[in-house]
Amino acid sequence: MAKLEKRAKQNPKLEKRTLSDGTISLYLNYYLGRTEDPKLDEAGNPLLYETGPMKGKPKYKVTHHRKKEYLGLHLLAHPRKPADKEKNRQTLALAEKIRFEKEQQFKESQTGYRIMQNKDVNFYDYFQSYIDNYTKKDIRMMQIALKRFRDFINDNKAYSIYEHRIKPNQLTKDMMTDFVEYLQSRSKGEGAKSIYQRFKKVVNYAVEHGVMSNNPCKGVSITVDEQILRKDVLSLSEIDQLINTHYRYENPQVRNAFIFCLYTGLRFCDVKDLTYGNVDYQNKILKFEQNKTKGHSGSSGVIIPLNDGLLSLIGSPKTDNINEELIFELPTYESCCKSVRRWVKRAGINKHISWHCARHSFAVNILNNGANIKTVASLLGHSGLRHTEKYTRAVDELKREAINSLPELKL
Repeated sequence: MAKLEKRAKQNPKLEKRTLSDGTISLYLNYYLGRTEDPKLDEAGNPLLYETGPMKGKPKYKVTHHRKKEYLGLHLLAHPRKPADKEKNRQTLALAEKIRFEKEQQFKESQTGYRIMQNKDVNFYDYFQSYIDNYTKKDIRMMQIALKRFRDFINDNKAYSIYEHRIKPNQLTKDMMTDFVEYLQSRSKGEGAKSIYQRFKKVVNYAVEHGVMSNNPCKGVSITVDEQILRKDVLSLSEIDQLINTHYRYENPQVRNAFIFCLYTGLRFCDVKDLTYGNVDYQNKILKFEQNKTKGHSGSSGVIIPLNDGLLSLIGSPKTDNINEELIFELPTYESCCKSVRRWVKRAGINKHISWHCARHSFAVNILNNGANIKTVASLLGHSGLRHTEKYTRAVDELKREAINSLPELKL
């Protein structure tokens, strides 16, 4: 419903038209307003209402004015191959960027007001406008960044005057320093850094477009040791404990997908998009491109061997359209995480487990069982070893804890 309301306010709107060759042409549909002209009789006199509350008043003819602008961009009507789907996605993203810029130009020409270049705009509205036109997959983190900034303002008495409105140039370096401390007090590990990075995206955009005179984030940073694994991981015995736990109203699709991630290291954004076309049953392998690095990394492709247990978990396609049929029909990320937390609690595991912990658990467990770091990096789709090394440190810590758990040796 919210998406429909947002689209209803867009001007121009991005529209589609199917051509005779089967392709879909993208165009912009501008609404230029309406005019009301009095209806006239044959003699040229205004027609009047004869009855009702409007009796005696002139009748008007309302004309809505619109304009179309074709973008020269086309979509495939029925993409089947992953490459075709990706091309459609990129074309739509480009079209939306063009639409957004045209909308700002149109506002400026109609009213002299351009949101993206107005220094007096409410920064909260500016941030929301940026999110509304954001097309990348980390949009959820962008929304969290805005919410966390508003929470920071509301929770800090010194900034309470900005609870409802703050101009871009009222953001100061001191405020950003306080904001960073607030983020670190609320988030563990890399969470604070990740949120601040999204916040800085909007600030940098505002600076580049002349909305801010200076960058208040300059010189204010969050430093995190990326080689430390801060999230909880599930041991092999805890995974068995989890698998053997069932509860009423559990979602079998969420259950199977999470177990699959525990044994393959996939991210949520990848497992939710897996189709049966990604599975090579004959050679027992899974092939896919990582959503996180697709298009800007030469190592976005991942190949994972599948054993009989994983193939049983996947099952067989129910239709002939294997490139469209999803392996796991999953609800939203938030809903999946709630299901996992409920499941972990029912299993009696006292750990904070998010969906991404499955990826960390996979890496730590196979390292613990003797896999070398290069193999782990390849399975996780890492382009180098830098991001994989934190798992070796986690394994070393687990070994140290295991030794320290032995009774004290007294000689």
